[in-house]
Amino acid sequence: MSVEKTEVLVVGGGQAGIAMSEHLSKCGVSHLVLERDRIAERWRTARWDSLVANGPAWHDRFPGLAFESADPDSFVAKDEIADYFVDYVQKIGAPVRCGVEVTEVRRNQGRPGFRAETSEGVIEADYVVAATGAFQTPVIPPVIPESAGVTQIHSASYRHPGQLEDGAILIVGAGSSGVQIAEELLENGREVFLSVGPHDRPPRRYRGRDFVWWLGVLNKWDMEAVPGVEHTTIAVSGAHGGKTVDFRKLAERGMVLLGRTEACEDGKLRFADDLRKNVEAGDANYLSLLEEADAYVVRNGLDLPEEPEAHVIGPDPDCIANPLQTLDLAEAGIATVIWATGFGVDYGWLKVDALDENGRPAHHRGISAEPGVYFLGLPWQTRRGSSFIWGVWHDAKYIADHICKQRGYLAYEGPVTAKAETV
Repeated sequence: MSVEKTEVLVVGGGQAGIAMSEHLSKCGVSHLVLERDRIAERWRTARWDSLVANGPAWHDRFPGLAFESADPDSFVAKDEIADYFVDYVQKIGAPVRCGVEVTEVRRNQGRPGFRAETSEGVIEADYVVAATGAFQTPVIPPVIPESAGVTQIHSASYRHPGQLEDGAILIVGAGSSGVQIAEELLENGREVFLSVGPHDRPPRRYRGRDFVWWLGVLNKWDMEAVPGVEHTTIAVSGAHGGKTVDFRKLAERGMVLLGRTEACEDGKLRFADDLRKNVEAGDANYLSLLEEADAYVVRNGLDLPEEPEAHVIGPDPDCIANPLQTLDLAEAGIATVIWATGFGVDYGWLKVDALDENGRPAHHRGISAEPGVYFLGLPWQTRRGSSFIWGVWHDAKYIADHICKQRGYLAYEGPVTAKAETV
């Protein structure tokens, strides 16, 4: 069997793999990008139909290409984002091979490099970049048993309101996905219950600037992860031109807010007594960003319109003032539960010593514990912005630079012994 060889094998043809290819090309490093489906497949088939980007077009993109057909301040639809990545691959001439699945990667025995088993044969590489990201396996907590008689799906399987059977709907998780799906269902006349956990709630816009601009000028995109601290989900939406997520206003429109979903027994759900605390913590996050923005305006003498009304937090609706602690699924008429509870990693194909005991990447800034193996596309990989299109581009440059440095070390053949001159 013939073995194909390349210097760097990049696994994954989404935003991370594409960014990695660009920087490797700039460094003159030969490489190959393998994608088991199509370029940016998850943007096309693992998102709901109406999804748009959570950031404006001027911001959520690679530095080398704008969304030419979109207003810079608009929020681009998911299929247009997928097409953007295809265009970018063509622009940079990335060597992406689609329809090829990597089933196993192991270190070569007794010699440098790695051996990758793929659906189209064997490939050997000096370096491997796992660019499949962290959103691989939908997580559905084992809370509600099948005997409860409700349909349970993950947010990754939700497409549109029409796919759901008649009846009320419970969404568990109030990050960007959960709150956007909940609002879409509410707008379509469905009875909606939303289980709200801890979250950050930035203003969509303030004083004429999107929150991504404020996080940029306040250096918050460059914040590094604190070891051992769980990252709080962000409740933000680009739907309908973008607006601030306000749980109180959603409740005023008829949505029933609940605390974190804890358990289910005999068809009755039990919720933590933390709804008010979670909502108030989100409010505090929201107000603190407004205060920092105001201080920045004063400090820099900017002429941006004041928005005193943005600082006003409305009264608690009844579901927050008197939150439900239990909910009988049958009595509430709940037919469907949508779990917007995130994803787990899946690096089962990576058979090297680069993962911890839980199968998660063991790395620092994408450089793994196994020399020659790198990770790219992880949330908070180097900074808060790492999982965004522009953020992964900067992380890819860091990894490409590290690979180039390692090439220099490995190319060194040791000191040259001077030959004694013969007389």
